[in-house]
Amino acid sequence: MAEQIPSCSGYCRKCGQEHTIAEGPARDYCLELMEVLEEKKRIDLTVPDAEANPHFSTDYLFGEARGQMFGILACRNQKGSKVNLKAFSGQFDGAWVVEGWAPPLFDVRQWHRISHDVEKEIKTLGKEIDRPDTDPARRANIVLQRRELSQQLMKDIHALYTLTNFHGESRPLKDVFIGQNGIPTGTGDCCAPKLFNHAARSGLIPLGLAEFYWGRENKSSSRLHRRFYPSCAGKCQPILGFLLCGLE
Repeated sequence: MAEQIPSCSGYCRKCGQEHTIAEGPARDYCLELMEVLEEKKRIDLTVPDAEANPHFSTDYLFGEARGQMFGILACRNQKGSKVNLKAFSGQFDGAWVVEGWAPPLFDVRQWHRISHDVEKEIKTLGKEIDRPDTDPARRANIVLQRRELSQQLMKDIHALYTLTNFHGESRPLKDVFIGQNGIPTGTGDCCAPKLFNHAARSGLIPLGLAEFYWGRENKSSSRLHRRFYPSCAGKCQPILGFLLCGLE
């Protein structure tokens, strides 16, 4: 019998309740997806093999970049038919959008617009910091400048995120996140937020969620190939309460 994992849950500040969803049928669908990934060795699954894009090969997940999380949200539509949504965490080898997978919580064009030039500047500053002939006092100033640029960029990126729950309410990330120490990098990019947000915007009713890790283990070995894991506590739980609100 497959091991069970804790339910996906989060506290909703607006209604004052803890919202929870179990795996339901999603684990079995994840096992089916694993077999497809094993066979196809790619994630652009909507196109025939002859038209596959090498950029979406899963070989990427077994190299230096290491693996990442994948998830399925089992749903039904308004007519009662079953619909399965799937997602990968973050970007897949630099790609935010892959056909057939849940999109991110922001407009990708806007993300590129605000991050492109700033990231180039941050990298340029990093190179100057690493130069052995850089004056120590100047290096300290550059380190501070790079930190301030990075922090402002993260605030600007977080401002792009809009979350929608099952009441049909949409809120910016900063108004939804529950936490004392700021919004961690990558919040909203995991499988669960992508899936619930997409389901809510599509008028679907979730029946269960399951997530698994695919690829080379992470550096701490806390994520292993083909293993199931719950939604993360640091980045997912602080926003899942809002996203799940209205599901009952």
